Amino acid sequence: MKKTNAVRLLIEAGLDFELREYKVDADLSATSVAQKVNLEPAQTFKTLVTKGEQVIVACIPGDANLDLKALASLSKQKRLELVAVKEIQGLTGYVRGGVSPLGLKKDYPIFLDELAFVYDRISISAGVRGLQILLAPLDLQTLLNMQVGVLSRY
Repeated sequence: MKKTNAVRLLIEAGLDFELREYKVDADLSATSVAQKVNLEPAQTFKTLVTKGEQVIVACIPGDANLDLKALASLSKQKRLELVAVKEIQGLTGYVRGGVSPLGLKKDYPIFLDELAFVYDRISISAGVRGLQILLAPLDLQTLLNMQVGVLSRY
């Protein structure tokens, strides 16, 4: 088993999870990853990093777009924007396509789209490209003290 920081956190917490590896290519989109790990795009969550007065992290279904106004309202920020790709690693410790809500460089507020609870298990990045973690959304929410709300639009 590959032990990324994200995987170590889950082991330490004693949570049930599954790892799925996939071949990395130029397409880093969540919908492509979903296909490679044999899941629905809506079940494969992507982790997006935004900033306003502070950095806010959001996990949304892979086939959705982040509703920045909804996230700003939920996180009590005046305005949020997605961070530039070149800033992602410095803020999170992860590279684009491998950002996990688990094991971030700092304790940022993290929000989870309520659509996660449609599924028994959702998929998130394990912190590296080519590896996904499947786990119960409630376990993820509880471990990271995530706030839940409507964050995505289609």
